[in-house]
Formats: sequence, structure tokens, C-alpha cells
Amino acid sequence: MFSSVTPFKNQHYSSLKNACIKDKKLFEDPEFPANNASIYFRKPPPGRVEWKRPREISNSPHLFVEGISAHDLNQGIVGNCWFVAACSCLALKPNLWTRVIPDWKEQEWDSKHPENYAGIFHFQFWIFGKWVDVVVDDRLPTINGELIYCHSKENNEFWSALLEKAYAKLSGCYESLEGGNTGDAVVDFSGAVAEAIDLQEGAYHSDQKKQDELFTNLLKVYDRGGIISCSIKAQPHEIELKMGNGLVKGHAYSVTAVKKVRLGHGLLAYFKNETIPMIRMRNPWGKTEWNGPWSDTSEEWSKVGDTERGNLGITVADDGEFWMAFSDWCKFFTDADVCRLINTSVLSIHKTWNEVMHFGSWTKNADPLLNRCGGCANYKSTFLQNPQYVFDVTKEEDEVLISLQQKDMKIHRKQGQGENLTIGFSIFKVELNRKYRLHDILTQQCVATSTYINARTVFMRVDLQQGRYVVLPTGFKPLTLGDYMLRIFTDVDSGCRELTVDKPQVRCWSSFVGYPQVVSHVYIHAAAGLENQDKNGGADPYVIIYCEGKSVRSPIKNDTLEPEFAVSGVFYRKKPRKPITVQIWNSNAVKDEFMGQVVLSGAVNDSMEPQVMQLRKWGSQMADEVPGKISLKIVTVTQLTAI
Repeated sequence: MFSSVTPFKNQHYSSLKNACIKDKKLFEDPEFPANNASIYFRKPPPGRVEWKRPREISNSPHLFVEGISAHDLNQGIVGNCWFVAACSCLALKPNLWTRVIPDWKEQEWDSKHPENYAGIFHFQFWIFGKWVDVVVDDRLPTINGELIYCHSKENNEFWSALLEKAYAKLSGCYESLEGGNTGDAVVDFSGAVAEAIDLQEGAYHSDQKKQDELFTNLLKVYDRGGIISCSIKAQPHEIELKMGNGLVKGHAYSVTAVKKVRLGHGLLAYFKNETIPMIRMRNPWGKTEWNGPWSDTSEEWSKVGDTERGNLGITVADDGEFWMAFSDWCKFFTDADVCRLINTSVLSIHKTWNEVMHFGSWTKNADPLLNRCGGCANYKSTFLQNPQYVFDVTKEEDEVLISLQQKDMKIHRKQGQGENLTIGFSIFKVELNRKYRLHDILTQQCVATSTYINARTVFMRVDLQQGRYVVLPTGFKPLTLGDYMLRIFTDVDSGCRELTVDKPQVRCWSSFVGYPQVVSHVYIHAAAGLENQDKNGGADPYVIIYCEGKSVRSPIKNDTLEPEFAVSGVFYRKKPRKPITVQIWNSNAVKDEFMGQVVLSGAVNDSMEPQVMQLRKWGSQMADEVPGKISLKIVTVTQLTAI
């Protein structure tokens, strides 16, 4: 994640700063000038804007005043509470903000060496898979001498205003930050993986089991350095409407703590060990808090001992930060963005993940069969024209994280565009030896489909059985063009790669050795009865499918006399009248033992119906043809003609 940095607009901070110091002048950014175009494209601010440098606003400007804190920030006149909430979360994570604000000590004002100040700053953001270094000058928009956008509580602290300016530069102008997603900003600050949770649709308030699982999940995310934010859905006329309970609709809150709070006083509290799940949030306005149970002055706090309250940092000030019972949070909030900092380090005592990242595009071609923009599975005739990526799950079962992110569209808002595409993905379990693109989903098993939504990122956590899978990232409708980034996280290396070839290639020697005539999809759905094969009273069997010198081997079924096999293979056959052989072996430490086989013979017919009848005949022959140590009950094969 922490790779080399790309300078935005090819502006190199060090060389620009050194040139300004040499020429004894303050930096003026030609790529983001101090004019109206950098502020708005449609809606001007409510007053005459003057661009001022920090020295013109405060006599003693600093990047940080007494360090960095989530309490530093207040939202300005632009509706970017989502960005300010993300900044509040960032301030809680030193390992993150020191990356976003690099060389912060060097960038700080130095009263002893004022000649080294050049009016230039730089910040780093993780944009579409790479770290980007953004340079800005220190001219900030003001009205009546006051900063009009994000600002700190202390009028001589400027880190938040300068950080916001750099982000506005990335987005085209300040107004492009109007309306957004906190999770997206957190990803841009960290390279995290964002998961959007619809609390309302999931009915977490009324389902206690789901609520307990969610709290455990959020507690784990928070304890491992993740970042969480939340909001309440609002109709257009309800945006930033204060409710009777003090919460604000259509407004992003940063989650600043997730904790099981101990109830009781003194030693009795420790022996009784009664806790309540709670969550703490901050309003980016720096004021306006929840006034229900467990609010700052609520009588519920009398149930908590002085020591515990001190550890929680309870205050009665209207500083925008407050606690809620987790059950109330699930009741009143409708959406949460959960950003996981995925640990990919091999030098770690905590859970680590193997990450694979692919970049691609949904593109249109003059030949429709070469399109890579086929839309979702609703469009059956074009769906398989989408990009396809294959990966393996090598454990018996594994949790897999998949994130599909499109390019941020905010920069296009000036041109009246800037809306996200509606995107999603489907996952298919395929043959163990699949290496060419899918052309028929009727022979495949769809194991999961994501939500299709016009969000920047679509995320899924899914438990998958051992096997090979293909994921298809798509737009919702065909001919939807755009760029995407696909990230797949597994416990061990998944060998994830894009499938780009449709079928075996014709070689110069194909005329001599033959070219495949048909594709056979072989699915072994078998139950077997075995005799004891080892001293533990069990066996460790596996199946191998052979076809024209190629083979597919199933995973081993450990310590069982009644294994069930579900193994599949795809074979591109040059001699379709040749038999397919199914063998069962027992795994041993020294040498594996052959236990029996079935030879599936029969001609390939041009039509499917006669072939189906032939397959039924094969199935009925199983028990007779296998030696006495083992009996197979079901085997099915689907054979497709022509490739």
C-alpha cells in the first residue's frame, strides 16, 4: 500500500519550494489559481471572496496547535460534512495522518528561520490504487477575513484548511466537494477497503443476533485501526435537518470509539462484569449533539463508575462529540461506512491477507464479441462479454473480500457530469482447470452477486468453498463505459489473473496433431462407500478425471469412509470419441493407493438430447464397473459440441 508517490500535475514539491526560497518569493499555484474557477462552477459563495495567506489571517500561524485532534475541525459553508468527518477520523490515526501530511515538521512554520517559508505545502492521497502527491499554495478563500471552508477551532491552526484545499484541487474546485461519501475520503486517506452497510434495510435494530454480530464486527474493525462513519438518510428538503433527538439528517458523523462500557461502581463492577455496547461519534459542526439516553448530561451515566467515566473522557461541553447505546445507534442511524485497513504484511502477529489488484476498463469494440461492457446478468446475451478474472480458494473454506472501485467522477462536475456509474459483480464457481474465458453460464454455478449501486465502491465479504472461481466486474447496463480497480483479498495467494483468451490457439502444428473439436464440461457429483484404509479407521480419498492426456484432481477428503465429491473439469477435445476416465485414489504418506476407476465411453452426438440419454446410461453402470473396495453412485457429464 505504501508504494512510490506520483506528483499530481507533475508538480514536485521540493524543487518548487527550493526555487521559491532561492527567488525569495511565495509560491503561487498555476494549476489551482486564486480565482473563482477554483471555488465554484455554479453556486457562488454568499459574499465577496478574498484569498488570504495564513499570515494575513493570524499573527502566529501554525500547521498544528498542540498536536492534531478530531476536535480541531469545523465544517465551512460548503456541504462537505462527509470530508470533514473523514478528517476527524484521520486525526485519530497517527500512522495515517503522518502519511497524508508528509514531512509535517518540515512543513510547519519556523519562527527562527522565516526565510525558509515559501507559502507551499503538499499532501498525499491514495487515488485509484496509487499514492499521489498534491502541491498547493497557502492562499485560502475568506469572507470578511474569516475562512469560509473547513477550519480549525483555533484561528491560527491551518492543517485542515490546507488539506481541504489539496483535496479540492484533486476534485477540480471547492464546490465539487458538495455532497460525497465519508468512506470514499477515508479510502483516499489510507488505501483502506470500504464497506457500506445499510442499517435500515438490514433491520439491525429489531434483530438482536444481527445487532450483536455487527457490534462485534465494528469493535474488531475499530481495534485494528479501521475507520467508521455513519449518517441518517434524508429527503432533499431534509438535508442537515436537526431532529428532536439532536441528530442531524443527511449529515455525516465520524465514529471516534467503539467500546463495551462497564456498568457499576468500585470493585463490584469488576466482579459483576456487566457491560453495555456503546459507540461514540462526532458531529463535524463541532456542536449539536444527541440528547437521548447516554448523552453528555444523561442520568444513565450514574450507572458508570468514576474511573470508567474518566477512561471514556466524558465531558458536558457542546463540542459535537457524544456517546450512544449501540441499540439506539442501530435504531436512529440508517447507513454506516466501515473502512478496513487490510493487513498484508508478512511480519505481523495479526491476521494477514494476500491482496491482488487489477485495473481494467469497460470498453466498446467494432466487433461486438470483443466488447468488454456487457452489463449485468440480466442481459444474458452480452453478460459474458465483460472482463473475467479467475482465482483459487485453496483452503477447505475461506473468507474472501472483494472490492470493485470505479474512478472518482467529482472532477467532471464542472461539465455537468460527475455521477457514478451503477456497478457490481458476480462470482461463479467453475471447473478446477478453467483457463479460458467463460462462454456459457448454464454450465456454471453462480455463488454470489453483489449489490448494483451507483457508488464509487462496491464491496463484498463472502465465504467460499475450496475450488476455482471467476468474478465478472460489470456495469448495470450494456455499453456502460468506464475504468475500474478490482481488489481481491484471500488468506493465501489465490493466483488471481485475468482471463483474456477465448479458446486454444491455432498453432502451426495444429494441422498435424489436431485442433479441439468440442468442449466437454465434466462434473463429478459422486458419493462413495469405502472400506477402512488406514489405522484410524478411515480413508483420505480423492478423485482424478482423465481426458486425452489431461487431468483434474479433486481436493483430498480426509478421514472419511463415505466421501462426497463435487469436482469439475473442462476439456477441449481433439478426439471426442475417446473415453473419459474417473479414478479414485487414497492419499498415503509414502505412496498413494489406486482404488478403482470408471471408464466413460460413448460417441459425442450432435444434439444434446441423445447425449443426455447416454449419460444416464453411464450413471447406471457405475456400481458394476468399480472394484469391491469402493462404490460410486452418481456421475454426470455435460458435453458441448463445437468451440
